[in-house]
Amino acid sequence: MIVLTTTMGKIGIKLDFENAPISSQNFLQYAREEFYIGTVFHRVIDDFMIQGGGLDTDLIEKPSRDPIINEADNGRSNAIGTIAMARTSDPNSASSQFFINVADNDFLNHTDKTQQGWGYAVFADVVEGMEVVNHIKSVATGSERYHRDVPSELIEITEIHISNAYDQY
Repeated sequence: MIVLTTTMGKIGIKLDFENAPISSQNFLQYAREEFYIGTVFHRVIDDFMIQGGGLDTDLIEKPSRDPIINEADNGRSNAIGTIAMARTSDPNSASSQFFINVADNDFLNHTDKTQQGWGYAVFADVVEGMEVVNHIKSVATGSERYHRDVPSELIEITEIHISNAYDQY
């Protein structure tokens, strides 16, 4: 398990190397590099998702590694409590940013290998701290620095703990 300690509490994550090996390895590498420490959940939409992993506390994007290929065709669904790679309109543009689904977002699932059908790759599950996720999803939001749905209070990732279970990866 990987535990993200945030200013609102801890979120325990289990990576799915079986179904999403590239996305899981990507997230694990960013976690090992402590890249996520000092990043914020910068986009929060109740009844949809909470997104983080790319912007610092000033809402400036951190430089990330090259993007990875989209694994959304892995059979996983964007259900409540799953974690998927965030990306731009380019299906293969995911790098460090991720989102936690706080609703069943079937419309984000892979349907076909077209621009509209690629979907968003689910690569992990929240296994502890869903109450923290639910607290985050309910915070007031506004606009700041060209971003919408920004939490009115800073929700920062302050610490990361990676269990020994991931030593083999």
